[in-house]
Amino acid sequence: MTPGGTPGAPGVVVVTGVGRYLGAHVAARLAADPRIERVIGIDPPESPGEFADLLDGVERIRVDFESLGGLLADLDVDAVVHLALITAPDRQQGGRSAMKEQNVIGTMQLLAACQRAPRLRKLVVRSSTAAYGASFRDPAVFTEETEPREVPRGGFGRDILDIEGYVRGFRRRRPDVTATVLRFAPFIGSTADTTLTRYFSQPVVPTVLGRDPRLQFLHFDDALEVLHRSVVEDHPGTYNVAGPGVLSLTQAIRRAGRVAVPVLEPALSGAAALARTLGFGRYGLDQVDLFVHGRVVDTTRLEQEYGFTPRSTAAAFDDFIRAHHGGVVVTRDQLAAAERLVLDGIRQVRAAVREGS
Repeated sequence: MTPGGTPGAPGVVVVTGVGRYLGAHVAARLAADPRIERVIGIDPPESPGEFADLLDGVERIRVDFESLGGLLADLDVDAVVHLALITAPDRQQGGRSAMKEQNVIGTMQLLAACQRAPRLRKLVVRSSTAAYGASFRDPAVFTEETEPREVPRGGFGRDILDIEGYVRGFRRRRPDVTATVLRFAPFIGSTADTTLTRYFSQPVVPTVLGRDPRLQFLHFDDALEVLHRSVVEDHPGTYNVAGPGVLSLTQAIRRAGRVAVPVLEPALSGAAALARTLGFGRYGLDQVDLFVHGRVVDTTRLEQEYGFTPRSTAAAFDDFIRAHHGGVVVTRDQLAAAERLVLDGIRQVRAAVREGS
């Protein structure tokens, strides 16, 4: 802690990924906390400035992770909040290779810089419940100690496993640093704009025939609260962060006022590709597997250690619905593509019935 700082709260905080929605909101919230003296946002030089209006109280440094070197030590950093993760590949931004470079290599380079920062006392890392994967062999509920039954098929889930492995190594090398890993459930809420919210905003929502997975969501505001507490309080360890309770996929679709379109499981990847074409978001195998198998995590450790319980999954989803009342405007081309999707699903079901008879 820097001289004059509040006990328990760091004086100088670095937040990575402030050019993105989550990072910008976290940095702005920390900058508004009088207990924190200085908030520094780090982003690559090519990062867009669309959230600049949120960052008035944040010092912004544009630098690649590979160039961090002794920068953290020179800044006398007390805490680092690592949020610069890409959850789905973007072909226009380099696809899967660029995603892995950012997530895995970038985290390695950041942790190397953290190791050389002598004043560092706190590290908070964004993780995801995608670390558990999603398969038919999964337990009903994952605790923080549960190992994935299968390696996640999707790139983001595999990246998360690598990132958490590097954090464990950092903990061994720097036991003096309080390291907090937060495994977030998918974000939702009135302000969130994610792959998940775009999925439920489609006029028709593809589902897998015969499957109704259980899902958990986390309200974006509750994610901000947990991240803030992780910085100003000491909570070493790994925590599942999700809204209590579950919604089945069909329940969520009905609440959103959408129409479910059952397709055979192999066709869901095709439906995801169609959604990308329509501009509803970037979907990968992580999202496809979640919509097939679902995922539920136990949050007892979070509630006990933080003294905080996020709003329920149902309440978070209802807030999203209220904010998106009326849904999206569907163009004629999008409607035609949706109709083709419905017809393709019907044909697949009929073909499967014929083959089984």
